[in-house]
Amino acid sequence: MDDPRQFGAIAAANALSDVYAMGGRPILALNVVCFPDNLPKLLRGGADVAAEAGVLIAGGHTLKDAEPKYGMSVTGTVRPGALVTNVGARPGDALVLTKPIGTGIVTTAAKAGSVDPAVLDAAVDTMRRLNRDASLAMQAVGVHAATDVTGFGLIGHLTGMMRGSGVSARVDAGAVPVLPGVRELLAQGVAPGGTRNNLAAAEAHTAWSPRLTEEERLLLCDAQTSGGLLIAVPRERLPRLLDELGARDVSHAVVGAVEARADALINVEG
Repeated sequence: MDDPRQFGAIAAANALSDVYAMGGRPILALNVVCFPDNLPKLLRGGADVAAEAGVLIAGGHTLKDAEPKYGMSVTGTVRPGALVTNVGARPGDALVLTKPIGTGIVTTAAKAGSVDPAVLDAAVDTMRRLNRDASLAMQAVGVHAATDVTGFGLIGHLTGMMRGSGVSARVDAGAVPVLPGVRELLAQGVAPGGTRNNLAAAEAHTAWSPRLTEEERLLLCDAQTSGGLLIAVPRERLPRLLDELGARDVSHAVVGAVEARADALINVEG
């Protein structure tokens, strides 16, 4: 992000996400910053999001560097017995995603100065949004597993969940929510290197529908920043989870289901 305050806000939301994905409550953060200038604005963006999350920033570490870098080391708490991990998904579970994908594609276009401002604003809005309310919803219902979707993309993080749980997943590509303008950017050949690497890594364990184009496969592997939660919820609890998410104004979509272990860890339907 060229705007240092937005940069800081997105980085903070991204850092806090791991605690939310495990059903925890973040309470303390340390800044880790490399900066050439604009440090006050960058830290203000992080402080804005930390305050929204009720998190104390207790200090941090700074270095002078030509390329700005910012993140947080976050500490949180979780009630004993309520920890949610990225393993434990079971056959029959529904898969729910709480943010649209495509931020990697949008920000790559932004670096080249070739993105519509409205498209970039929509991506910034979703990246800045905390996963707190999505976490509270899944805690209220009780789920089998969850992970936040970040650099390895939807398929990459789902693969980790399925491998660790000893099961497979079926994904409905048409049900996955996508940020506005992303498909048009893909059609222009815009995709970050990390997204292309994710697709290459996915080939070994993903069975793609022959109806899906390479652009559609890239989209499902797009490297995200501060993406949503991907939740494996027992089918009988799905209606309540959707109600809880809706009551908290959290965007959500049922994108697939967990199945017994098959030859492919991930089966993607077009």
